[in-house]
Amino acid sequence: MNNIIEQMLSKYEIKNINDEINALKEIIQEIVLSGLSRGNFFNEAAFYGGTALRIFYKLDRFSEDLDFALLKPNKDFDLTKYFECIDKELKAYGLNLEINTKEKSIDSNITSAFLKGDTLEHILKFFPNEENHEYDHLLKNIKIKFEVDINPPSGATYDDEYKLLPSPHQIKLYDKESLFAGKIHAILCRNWKTRVKGRDLYDYVFFLANNTKVNLDLVKNKLIDSNYINSNDEFNLKTLKELLKKKFDEIDYIEAKEDVIPFIKNVDSLEIWNKDFFISITDKMD
Repeated sequence: MNNIIEQMLSKYEIKNINDEINALKEIIQEIVLSGLSRGNFFNEAAFYGGTALRIFYKLDRFSEDLDFALLKPNKDFDLTKYFECIDKELKAYGLNLEINTKEKSIDSNITSAFLKGDTLEHILKFFPNEENHEYDHLLKNIKIKFEVDINPPSGATYDDEYKLLPSPHQIKLYDKESLFAGKIHAILCRNWKTRVKGRDLYDYVFFLANNTKVNLDLVKNKLIDSNYINSNDEFNLKTLKELLKKKFDEIDYIEAKEDVIPFIKNVDSLEIWNKDFFISITDKMD
């Protein structure tokens, strides 16, 4: 196995196949980020979302997708021009994955692509001593989605961060306050008709536990963009708290817990989840 991959794996506590798959996906994500950096992608885009929070701010849950937003709106942005640098980076570490764009069924500000590959092939590459193949028939292909918002609302603020593995590179990402704004927007505006996204709630608790302030300008602009509020509506921290508390009164917390369990180690931390808990911690936001 590649020595760099071994170094990256050394930070994980691997106890079962689920741990193996999560580590595999996250290392692939970091290699993709390195390839994008080499291709100067971060001259025109920034990294945000749960995976950014996990990799750079030590969120203690795994995250599936890579989310980006352009620094300036550009309806003509072409994601495919970065495919070559991603593919080159993956192949440098012996990874065999295909990258394809997702065709838009409706006009959208989001441009999407998927990385796909054989999960078992890569499990055996990362964990060559793995002998338990009873789970072979349960493994679906690796699938990592990445999305770029080509027309993001204004108001985001950024950090430039450096990573040493898989090789030294620089990444532009939303700062913590802007990441928090994005998470609050997701809680309020995500369509939860088919599945409650408990991962959003888990991240929300993480932000508050770390005393993160919210980028109010960004969350306001995102809510206006989603037609959740009007541009002339009064908007401040107090009104935001009221919007959140109304949402927390509607959530199915059993479904929320089921969503997040595969991505975390400490399942006991979810026992306290109910509307009173979320309303109470929201009152303490400053």
